Amino acid sequence: MNEDETSSAQEHHRGSVDNPDDLFNAVKDPGASALGGAGTEAASDLPWFQLLRHRVGVRAAESPKYQWWVLRSLLAGLLALNFTFTVFNIVLLKVSHDFHTSTTVLGWTLTGPLLAFGLAAPIFGRASDVFGHRRLYLFGLMGAMVSAVLTSFAVNAPMLIAARTLDGIQGAATATASMALINKVFAKEDRVKALGWWSLIGAGGPVVGITVGAPVIVAVGWRGLFWVQLILLAIAYAVVSTIIPKSIDKKREGAKQISWEGMDWIGNWSLMAAVLGIMLGLTMLEHHSVTSPLELSLFGIGLLGTVVFIFQLTHSAHPLIPKRYFTTRNFVFPMVVRSSANFAYFSGFVLFPILMSVVYHSSTAQIGIYSIPRPIVFAIASPIAGYAAVKFGERSTTIAGSLALFASLAVFAFAAAGTPVWVLMIGLGLSGIGMGMAMPASSATMANEVEEHEYGVMSAAGLIATQVGEVAGITIVMAIQAAKQRALPPHPTQSQLVSTFTLPFIIASAMAIIGVVASLFMRSMDRSKPTALEEPSVEF
Repeated sequence: MNEDETSSAQEHHRGSVDNPDDLFNAVKDPGASALGGAGTEAASDLPWFQLLRHRVGVRAAESPKYQWWVLRSLLAGLLALNFTFTVFNIVLLKVSHDFHTSTTVLGWTLTGPLLAFGLAAPIFGRASDVFGHRRLYLFGLMGAMVSAVLTSFAVNAPMLIAARTLDGIQGAATATASMALINKVFAKEDRVKALGWWSLIGAGGPVVGITVGAPVIVAVGWRGLFWVQLILLAIAYAVVSTIIPKSIDKKREGAKQISWEGMDWIGNWSLMAAVLGIMLGLTMLEHHSVTSPLELSLFGIGLLGTVVFIFQLTHSAHPLIPKRYFTTRNFVFPMVVRSSANFAYFSGFVLFPILMSVVYHSSTAQIGIYSIPRPIVFAIASPIAGYAAVKFGERSTTIAGSLALFASLAVFAFAAAGTPVWVLMIGLGLSGIGMGMAMPASSATMANEVEEHEYGVMSAAGLIATQVGEVAGITIVMAIQAAKQRALPPHPTQSQLVSTFTLPFIIASAMAIIGVVASLFMRSMDRSKPTALEEPSVEF
């Protein structure tokens, strides 16, 4: 090669590595492969953190347990996201004093995120399939950082409510994307194990929040809690962007491509209207009668949205949720299980503290101590149930979990005046075991019926069913119990007070039974033919 040719080749090589990431690519930088498998020695002029990021990422991607590295990084983000949920509840009274408002107004810091989650989930489900699950997850983490900063700087109730509502929007992004990523990297026969760990963080995160967050609030105040969360979110963002390569969002060759073209916008907006109308109507039941103009309007919007969504589902060429899934038993019945089980679980979740306060005259600290074992049992049972489902099948595990949840609610429904607290604690334990067993198995069963290019939309559908069940369970049983308590004489006996909880717990038990029946129609996965996964490519 003469001097001109050498110079030309050098110029061509320099032009091909203008992007620093290309220094790690043996195709664009042949010297990288000569100096090491990762080529990082050739990039000694790059910042140390970029070198470290690449080395860790390559090590994870080349690991035979790559999918478990992905899961761990996702769970780190989810823990940073949800640990403030319960601990913030215990400071609502103090915050109301700081902002000179009522706890009823600040109750929207809890309701707002739920509504925002339900509204955002459908659109984020599609966005996850279009733009990539990793990208959406990181977007959600960034949104959570913004929400944490806005919350810490809130100067009045409206700003605080807006900041927490934003947190619900990012929650829809991270929850949808995380479940889609789990479905993408885990083989069908192993998804239930991963979703068991996912449920552990979902249930255990709030417990960690109370354990760790309460001392933080005492030391630096409630605003300082969100600066701690900001740090954890930044760490989680670094972990996720390092462990999970960009190439995970690339579509497999031959896989169906999803875009915004052909998007069923009417179906999307009608579903959002249905979720908003129903959830907001249920939320407002505590302060308005079901026949009030406001409630009739909200439920009317919800009904109209549902009708339009069903029409689009059956008539649109490209419905938001392909209608073939609604003829698939392993999609429909697990969704029923998720909705009914969450109705039952969260009914008990909100009724138990009221029962202990009104009937047993327990203090707030005592109620907190009594309540902690339930999510702890939930968190412990979830990963165990994931492995049990591999051995005994998703159907059997879901049936057992739904039955345990029913038994839990039955304990409370038939509790009489003077029932020992230890009996009620057994009921709480059964509740945690039931949810820990039912949720991973039902989620995995749904996911195994879904095509890869629709993981995001289907994750959103399952999460919306869960969310509607939660809100319905909380608001309906609370409204019934409050109405029955208002109807009591001025000085009610303990038996009369206990009776106000009987009907709400019976309704919750009936919803648990619906979950039992639905789980009977599920089918466990056939694990005789293991599914193959695509080898991960490395691109950071």
